[in-house]
Amino acid sequence: MNVPILTLADHENSREEIRAKALLFADERSQQLLAQTERVADSSVAVLIQGETGTGKELLARHIHKCSGRKGPFIAVNGAAITESLAESEFFGHEAGAFTGAIGRREGWFEAAHGGTLFLDEIGDLPLILQVKLLRVLQEREVVRVGGRKPIPIDVRLISATHVDLQAAIASGRFREDLFYRLNIVTLRIPPLRERPGDILPLARHFLGQFAREHTRKEPWLSMEAMQCLLAHDWPGNIRELENTLLSAALQSEGPLIETWHLQLQRRTASPSSIERTGITPSDTLWQDIQRQLAELLERGDDSLLARWESLLLETTLRRHRYNQVHSADRLGISRHTLRTLMKRHDLLPSPPRP
Repeated sequence: MNVPILTLADHENSREEIRAKALLFADERSQQLLAQTERVADSSVAVLIQGETGTGKELLARHIHKCSGRKGPFIAVNGAAITESLAESEFFGHEAGAFTGAIGRREGWFEAAHGGTLFLDEIGDLPLILQVKLLRVLQEREVVRVGGRKPIPIDVRLISATHVDLQAAIASGRFREDLFYRLNIVTLRIPPLRERPGDILPLARHFLGQFAREHTRKEPWLSMEAMQCLLAHDWPGNIRELENTLLSAALQSEGPLIETWHLQLQRRTASPSSIERTGITPSDTLWQDIQRQLAELLERGDDSLLARWESLLLETTLRRHRYNQVHSADRLGISRHTLRTLMKRHDLLPSPPRP
């Protein structure tokens, strides 16, 4: 079966931003998150997405909108980037002459998202005064532009996200408890990358493939030691850090093979590895990928699957060992006689020299 992957559109994919550019669901915990997400997507209830910076919160919010069936747009707003003096105008719009510089009428984000979804990232960074007004809008389902008097009805599905502990923010007086309960009807938690190691190598292959397409180069591949290094790292920057690490490694490697020294992770890896915590090795992850691909081939009903698989394994092993039959047989764990029998079956024996 194919692993679902969420990505941003090309025009939204600026490398200068810190947000995650891909989110996939190979790890068991990620698959559970995807199933939970799609169960609530077609409702209109507010959703709170919790997760560290760089885990893919916006990508998950976009997936909820896509699965919701809502016909309006998806509008994303970063709460941490809002200027407090203009926040009310940005959210609710303003009438001409409402304040200095308000030359014409302007709709706010809530009006712009009518019929669709408004995604408020870093909701925990909103000023308290704006939290009060946001709560009123959610209760009344209408906005009043700055400088205006007429209420404007809105039909908006609100998805908010945060990397901070909102309960702690409530306790310290930085976040309103009543707003928290209005936003927290459904909570989705995206685990950090270190807690879903089954996603690390598939994400790595995705980013390396993207690098190859963008630079018109042969797709780089990771040595076994490099894969072990990726799995051992704690990824405090999550998916964004992984992408930057692989981009840097691909640029620095002289050929398509990426080794551990290209990754430059040694100094940043300090805590117990993902392998120690979960028992998952690079080999385990590769076999999981192969199992998924085999399942897809079986679903397609390929009658020659066994023969093609056997031939592919033989030919790949022989090429890797420069057609040395002794080394190839040893690598496959079979005798040279058995290897030659299989080579004959698949027409892989070298042609006899001409007299």
